[in-house]
Amino acid sequence: MKKYSVFAVAREAMRHHTGWTRAWRDAAPKKRYDAIIVGAGGHGLATAYYLGKNFGITNVAILEKGWLGGGNTGRNTTIIRSNYLQDPSAAIYEKSRSLYETMSQDLNYNVMFSPRGVIMLAQTEHEVRGYKRTAHANMLQGVPTEFISPEKVKQLVPIINLAGPRYPVLGGLWQARGGTARHDAVAWGYARACSDMGMDVIQRCEVTGIQSEGGKVTGVNTTRGDISCDKLGMVVAGHSGHLAEMAGFRLPIESVALQALVSEPIKPCMDVVVMANTVHGYMSQSDKGEMVIGGGTDGYNNYTQRGSFHHIEETVRALVETFPMVSRLKMLRQWGGIVDVTGDRSPILSKTPVDGIFINCGWGTGGFKAIPGSGWAMAELMAKGRSPLTDAFGLERFTEGRFIDESVAAGVAH
Repeated sequence: MKKYSVFAVAREAMRHHTGWTRAWRDAAPKKRYDAIIVGAGGHGLATAYYLGKNFGITNVAILEKGWLGGGNTGRNTTIIRSNYLQDPSAAIYEKSRSLYETMSQDLNYNVMFSPRGVIMLAQTEHEVRGYKRTAHANMLQGVPTEFISPEKVKQLVPIINLAGPRYPVLGGLWQARGGTARHDAVAWGYARACSDMGMDVIQRCEVTGIQSEGGKVTGVNTTRGDISCDKLGMVVAGHSGHLAEMAGFRLPIESVALQALVSEPIKPCMDVVVMANTVHGYMSQSDKGEMVIGGGTDGYNNYTQRGSFHHIEETVRALVETFPMVSRLKMLRQWGGIVDVTGDRSPILSKTPVDGIFINCGWGTGGFKAIPGSGWAMAELMAKGRSPLTDAFGLERFTEGRFIDESVAAGVAH
């Protein structure tokens, strides 16, 4: 009996959906497109989708050097929230969270959005003050959050240990309408919708060069030949710096690995997402019963997509003291993704020094939650040359000193 990989089975299953065959095929691209999106992850596919849906731009190619959703979109831990401190951050993340709520209906594809709620634990007096400040800021921004007591935390998460040996739980920032979604389904849903609009999702098509003339982009060189375009969107996460160098400019980002792991599946014991920034660990339970666990980024720049022993030690130690029951679980699997981090821990959605090239990068450790909002904003930026959601996230902020400091809100993996 012939054996198939997980990806092959998924691909064959998705071929049976109307319009999906075109998106999955590996045909040669057309010679010219109105717009090319480099990167068939969540952000790239969402950008293409909203270019078509909101602006009627459907002569679009999404180029992917690997397979659809095979980068960070398929490697994250699916947390969705919008309780950020700074106004520009809260605006784009709340736009994204609200789009997640109706995504299954909008795409006619079940992305399994689960608004189970997200708690960010306060385990030092500094965190208590910081999260109370964020709760007040969120109230002014129209983002429903609240600071809750340790007793309320225990009520929501009965398995938690409030009196940790290093850091007791002093409260938490609670966003009831945050949650999770199925990461692969988000990519597949957007890809199918793009295909239905006549766009080409071209896999195994690596960009090897960028063509420009008179300071304006004219096309790209790929392993499948040269393609011309009027506009080019770079949406490749940890590889953004390499692509920018091909175009002749540099980006203020660093690429580092972010690791995660899951336990063996167990009976339901936790129906919210819990993040603990002080001890650098977070956990939720998947629909299959696995405990989804992660922590902070690696301490050095790298491009690996593998796990490491030190991450297991540091992250599991943090989770065992916060949730003692997990000490008896076995690890099922571990993996890594490549994230691109800016100095102020906020993304870049911007025009570039090359006319017609737009960059979407720097989401660091919180990119999944931003996929629909990022795509919406990037599509508007590419179509109209400006978006209110991207005004504060331009490249020029690094030379002008207009940083959007989210080091607290994004101090751990999300």
